[in-house]
Amino acid sequence: MRVLLFLLSGLLTWSACSSPEKVQSASVAVRFSHNWENTPVSSTDFNTIKFTNENGEMLSIERLRYLVSNVILTSANNETYELSPYQLVNLGEEEVTIESNEVPIGDYKLSFVFGFNDAENIDGSYPDLNTASFNVPGMLGGGYHFMQFDGKYVDQNLAPAGFNYHVIRAVNIENPNNLVFQDTSIKVSLGVVTITATTDIEIKMNIAEWFKNPNTWDLNTLNTVLMPNFDAQILMHQNGKSVFSLGAVHQ
Repeated sequence: MRVLLFLLSGLLTWSACSSPEKVQSASVAVRFSHNWENTPVSSTDFNTIKFTNENGEMLSIERLRYLVSNVILTSANNETYELSPYQLVNLGEEEVTIESNEVPIGDYKLSFVFGFNDAENIDGSYPDLNTASFNVPGMLGGGYHFMQFDGKYVDQNLAPAGFNYHVIRAVNIENPNNLVFQDTSIKVSLGVVTITATTDIEIKMNIAEWFKNPNTWDLNTLNTVLMPNFDAQILMHQNGKSVFSLGAVHQ
């Protein structure tokens, strides 16, 4: 009996020592901020011609809203934690915060997609985006906008004129019966962030970049009716690659 009790006691001790430690999860919040060459921009700056783009045109912002999807943290072991499948960010409304309490503490690569990739850009599939009128017309292949950026600029005649910098999946509509698409969503990788018990992450959009890198945007030439303009959408896709950056990380 003493031997049996001794063996049982040893077994329980081994079992307790070998039990895996409970992984501590963190509280993670991701927020989007906006700036024009490091000067903060909010909806209070709307409807005033106060910004100057790379081409020298003065302009205002009247609306700026855009779609991000697949907001993901990836560990060194390639374990992924999706913070949000998609999110519409509207500068004219309250600050958007993506939150999660399911990410273990550690170091992660932060990434997201600007817009929807082709596999997820399914016409009519997202009720909240339908309600927000973020759809793309069927004649352009359906699906959803990636961004609606509207405002006014001072044209060559020194008069205010409107622009609609609308980003969608590029589509060639030369043959309406055979539309040709090109996926112009952008995979944005922001580098490594350290997640502690409570972590607040800022993702910054430099709005000026839409007009400058690598293509200097001429609003006198490219201002409206850009959605069916395949070449313009390719230029937007190229410029969008430098728009986002990692901001402050508070822990």
